[in-house]
Amino acid sequence: MKLDGLTVLDLSLFLPGPAATQLMADHGARVIKVENPRAPEPTRSADTFPWQQGGETVMFRNTQRGKESIALDLKTDAGKRALLALAKQADVVIEAFRPGVAERLGIDYETLSAENPGLVYCSISAFGQTGPWRDKPAHDTATVAAAGILDVSRSPEGESGPAIIGVPIADMLSSYLALSGVLMALHRRRTTGRGDYVDISMFESVLAASPNILGPVFGGGQAPDRLKERTHGGNAMLNVYETADGQYIALGGGEQKFVEALFVGLDRPEFVAPVTGPAGAGHWPAIAFLRETFRTRTRAQWEAWFEGRDICWSSVVSLHEAWRSEHVLERGMRFSDAEGNDHIGSAIKFSAEPARINTKLPAIGEQTAQILDELDLTEADHKAILGRV
Repeated sequence: MKLDGLTVLDLSLFLPGPAATQLMADHGARVIKVENPRAPEPTRSADTFPWQQGGETVMFRNTQRGKESIALDLKTDAGKRALLALAKQADVVIEAFRPGVAERLGIDYETLSAENPGLVYCSISAFGQTGPWRDKPAHDTATVAAAGILDVSRSPEGESGPAIIGVPIADMLSSYLALSGVLMALHRRRTTGRGDYVDISMFESVLAASPNILGPVFGGGQAPDRLKERTHGGNAMLNVYETADGQYIALGGGEQKFVEALFVGLDRPEFVAPVTGPAGAGHWPAIAFLRETFRTRTRAQWEAWFEGRDICWSSVVSLHEAWRSEHVLERGMRFSDAEGNDHIGSAIKFSAEPARINTKLPAIGEQTAQILDELDLTEADHKAILGRV
């Protein structure tokens, strides 16, 4: 597989970091999860994540599979020595402590790279390792709010407050950027022999995903007027419409051919010209027409009407419905292991070397003894560490 022979130390928790390292494990990397025996991975807890399969939380099963677990208390001398020994042999370290914590523990990039110059070390934090917001505590929703995304996430029909985004986009975007940065640094290491330090901010990962909505900010020095913007409700072809049975249809593409197929199909060709123009007031009559029209039929009736037409659309389906779809199952994005537990498949699909997903989950510190045997540590350190597992 693509990452065979790569060793990754995962010191991250929850979703930022673990999502990236699980992808690496799926594609052949050896991922060693470093857990505090006194405060292990929080997604193991059914108190916080109550939905379970096979005695494990669904969240843990789909962020930690295929990894090994070593239990180390990094506030002890023995635990720190073990981590330093592991880092000497590793290619990558990914951590998600608050800024300054790794340095206080003596496991920061400067310390570890002094012994292993080829190490690629990635830190994921809310706002980055520098700047006036460096020490602000935040998880996904707060960083998304700070990036201005909650403010533009409102219903296009009438006034509404900011809506919480349905998936943790800052967590996932920062994980994917971390993976990208790490792979870039590993590629460069082939030439220079040296690793690098990668500073990933959840907040900045959301900012970087925003070029399509920054026109009024960069070009006009103002916040978006939502109903005049193409992706915020001001475009008839990028909008959501209620059906007669209280369901919804989403339109998702405003190219000329899609506009013509929709409005000619609805016997209203006069809307084609304004809807292919700029978002805003020119679209409002078409939006009003579509709102009224979509309420005349049920979702199922509209699905039948759209069938075979060259229009970008989808029903707004529930999460449960989405994950049962024929397409999801055929492409392996949902699969079951031998015990019947469900898993998210790999969204990175190589032709020659596809992912080989190991669905085994590590118990807390399950591989501690085995991994310690690979390290140059004293018997006293072995006993001190194993006594805490």
